[in-house]
Amino acid sequence: MPFLGQDWRSPGQNWIKTQEGWKKTTTDEKNNNVSVESFCKAEEEEECFNKENLLISLSYDMAAKKRKKDQMNNNTKVPYFHREKWIYVHKGSTKERHGYCTLGEAFNRLDFCSAIKDTRRFNYVVRLLELIAKSKLPSLSGVAQKNYMNILERVVQKVLGDQQNVRPIKELLQMLYISLCGLVQDMGKSVLVGNINTWLHRMENILQWQQQLDNIQIKRPTSTGMSLTDLPVSLQLNIMQRLTDGRDLVSLGQVCPELEPLTEDRLLWKRLCQYHFTDRQIRKRLMVSDKGQLEWKKMYFKLSRCYPHREEYIDTLHFCSHCHILFWKDTNHPCTANNPDSCTMALSPQGFINLFNF
Repeated sequence: MPFLGQDWRSPGQNWIKTQEGWKKTTTDEKNNNVSVESFCKAEEEEECFNKENLLISLSYDMAAKKRKKDQMNNNTKVPYFHREKWIYVHKGSTKERHGYCTLGEAFNRLDFCSAIKDTRRFNYVVRLLELIAKSKLPSLSGVAQKNYMNILERVVQKVLGDQQNVRPIKELLQMLYISLCGLVQDMGKSVLVGNINTWLHRMENILQWQQQLDNIQIKRPTSTGMSLTDLPVSLQLNIMQRLTDGRDLVSLGQVCPELEPLTEDRLLWKRLCQYHFTDRQIRKRLMVSDKGQLEWKKMYFKLSRCYPHREEYIDTLHFCSHCHILFWKDTNHPCTANNPDSCTMALSPQGFINLFNF
């Protein structure tokens, strides 16, 4: 005997008894009694309507994909940048969570474009770009490599605009150009993503940026107020002690002959050596003058060639070991509300790269 009620396994269909036998219909017995022929006709009309809507939706989807592809293209005038303040770092793949968070994905999703506009984060981002240019550029995805060049262009434009931090950017461009010269020769080994002509064009842009940075002429301020040379000697030395790079001291003595004797102060160079290097490193590179005094200035530049400098940044990326969130220091991440005392760790640029070496 056939099932007379509503079939729970089908989408709201009923069996009705006709002269030809039992047939299935979608109409409710309480409302109407439409025949199978009218039901099929309505189904055909609905199918045609759905096909029209499907074609329209497909055309919209294709147009949206084309716009997105054009937006991510190298020739686009307005490159796309992510604006995420924090990201979740996947450190493993399980049944519930699939995939990993790579260095390229993190570099793509984090808001580095806005970070270069912040003076607290500028040096951090520049150092990160330098480390990636030195050895990690081939490990980035194609989109991340495009994003890298777009962010680098923003950095150069910022330096050209405010005429600050010229030397670090020139060193970054020089290192990147040298790295690309070796990588482009190995294009057949899939070390870089994209056509070789695209990378040659990018190398030409790097040379143009270097030329623009070389042509920068910093104008002397027209202010008639008090200058550095008008201050007492004790204050001048106190200001020089705030400089963390010995090359800045040398440059200061070259552009201002009145301050050159102060830039040769032995105590100033001694503090620089003790700030950047450990006592053990200093003992290995001792240099004594004919008068029996330590040559702190010469020791500083010798130690700089042998050991990395101490790095300190006003604002850095932090990693929360509780919720595995990577975020900027002044950004609230999901763990803050529930666990304000969660264990967070400040990451140096090298620590940021090492986070993804798993």
